[in-house]
Amino acid sequence: MAAAARWLGRLLRAAGAGPVPAGAVRRRVLGAPSRAGLAWTPSRRDSPAAEASAVREDSFLQWFLLLIPVTAFGLGTWQVQRRKWKLKLIAELESRVMAEPVPLPADPMELKNLEYRPVKVRGHFDHSKELYMMPRTMVDPAREAREAGQPSVQSGAHVITPFHCTDLGITILVNRGFVPRKKVNPDTRQKGQVEGEVDLVGMVRLTETRKPFVPENNPEQNHWHYRDLEAMAKLTGAEPILIDADFKSTVPGGPIGGQTRVTLRNEHMQYIITWYGLCAATSYLWFKKFLRRTPGT
Repeated sequence: MAAAARWLGRLLRAAGAGPVPAGAVRRRVLGAPSRAGLAWTPSRRDSPAAEASAVREDSFLQWFLLLIPVTAFGLGTWQVQRRKWKLKLIAELESRVMAEPVPLPADPMELKNLEYRPVKVRGHFDHSKELYMMPRTMVDPAREAREAGQPSVQSGAHVITPFHCTDLGITILVNRGFVPRKKVNPDTRQKGQVEGEVDLVGMVRLTETRKPFVPENNPEQNHWHYRDLEAMAKLTGAEPILIDADFKSTVPGGPIGGQTRVTLRNEHMQYIITWYGLCAATSYLWFKKFLRRTPGT
């Protein structure tokens, strides 16, 4: 650059322009203004294409980030609807549990809409074909209320016994209740093996599928981890119908009845607060970032 300036200076002198300062030559070569007292710095301007690309990228980021509060708001609204549905379901379940017992329907298909509904039956037990659902802990609402809902730590089994219904002429399965592990063997609780005809009230229970991490049932060892009514009925010769006997069925030395745990989780309010809170926070950040920019940002 310096050599070019010297060459241009010599050319101007030869043309009669007189001596030309090297700084003025540089300014002429680079096209900068030659006003005295102003320091020249090269100016760099983005091309129109680059500016348009930057605007497009900024616009895409703006609308993409807006999806976060919009999605959070949608999920919060969905949880509001889920909570309404769950509260209605809980109310229906409570009314069903507290309803007066009705005779056990003769048609098994009717039972599909009667889970947790109290029914009454009359008949006698067949203690020779007991089944054991284990491990189980005892349901004791009074103790759990005193101890802040902590379940029992005592392990045992639920005793499932075939029960021949005199009026219906069929044999069903009855969950007589909880026995501790040391009382699983019926020889240790002969006093509680009810003989003769009895009247029972219990809640209808339907079959269930095996949940993840729950072991498979072992009919050979008579260990049942979940209610597979078809398999239980086939082994005992009963119908695939099961009721949980109520607490009043308990006799001294026998299983403790009333082992139906009726609970429905309702954590939707926590989810509502979480999603709406996330929506509010991200909406504020988006507004501050894109709608309240200071000039030049």
